[in-house]
Order: sequence, then structure tokens, then C-alpha cells
Amino acid sequence: MPPTARILLVDDHEDTLYALESALAPLGQPLGRATSGDEALKQLLRGNVGVLLLDVHMPGTGGLDVVRWMRRLEQTRHIPVVLLTGFARDHRIGAAAYRLGVADLVTTPVDPWALRTKVRHLYDTHQRGLALEAEMRSLRARLDAAAASAARPAPPLPHAHVPPAQPPGAHTAELGGTGHRSRTPSTSVPGRRHQAAWRACPY
Repeated sequence: MPPTARILLVDDHEDTLYALESALAPLGQPLGRATSGDEALKQLLRGNVGVLLLDVHMPGTGGLDVVRWMRRLEQTRHIPVVLLTGFARDHRIGAAAYRLGVADLVTTPVDPWALRTKVRHLYDTHQRGLALEAEMRSLRARLDAAAASAARPAPPLPHAHVPPAQPPGAHTAELGGTGHRSRTPSTSVPGRRHQAAWRACPY
């Protein structure tokens, strides 16, 4: 069984990471942390991330840059992302985030109960989707195997049994219980004396 997916928390402030960990610990899922966009990308490429909570404003590679890179890669394209910002909602950031398929944009400090509810929903939905994809791949593999088996030519049938040739006289019938064979009587050919008598006969 694969290991349980992590909830990855990314922020360049330690106090924010601690607050997020405290809010999400009751979910009972493993939590990972990164303090930069580059470190977050490395952890994402290692796999097994169920949800990403990502600060928008970080030195170097910012939150939106991380999401752009994620959407280019098949293995990270469908991981749900919650963007975090310490500033009032910026409509330009919101528009850019939703164009990239971000699940939500949350202003910090966060409401722990609301954040847990949101993350739990995103996490469970993503895991169910992965399980469904795995089941579909398994079913497709079984169907392909069955189709390949049905397409194989049938093995040749064994040759029909040919009875051995009958020896001479096998057509004669055995007398019941005697063990002797009686030959089929053949038409007797008249002798010379009988032939002459027939020729002399006036009739």
C-alpha cells in the first residue's frame, strides 16, 4: 500500500508555518513544510503530496510561479492548491490564481476551523480521484489482456481416430458361441457336364 499523502505547507515565515501546522494537526494526516518556492518544487517532484498550501509572496520563486511550474508537469498538475496571502485580497492576484486552477485564495491569519474543513475536503476528493484512476487502469489492463487472449488463434483439433484396417475375412459373421466363421456362400459355377446338358436341352 502506498504511503499516506502529505499536506505540504510552504511559507518563508516560521511563525506562519507553525500556525498552519497547529490548525491542520487535528486532521491526522502527515504534514510537510518548505520555506521557499524552490524547496517546495523539489518536494513536489518527490511525489506523494495530497494538498499544497502555498504563500503567494515569497523571495525568489513566489507562489504563483510554483503553481505555473506545477501545471506544466503531469505528476503535479492535479494537486489541489490553496494560496495564502497576508495582504488584502488583490483582484489581479485572484484572477491569475483562478486561471491557474487554484482551489482557493485565503487571507492570513486564517480561521483554523474553516481551513481544516477546506483542506479536508480537497484532500479527500483528490485521494478518491487517484483511487478511481488506479481502479480504471487496472480494469483497462484486464480488458486488454482478455481481448488479447480472445484474439489468439485456437489450437488445432486433434486428428480423428482412424480404425485399423480390417484383416481379410473380417466381414464374415461368427457363429454364436462356436468360435467358427461361416463364409458368405458364393454362386456355384456349373461344371462341364452340366454345361453340355444345358446346350443339348431342346428348351
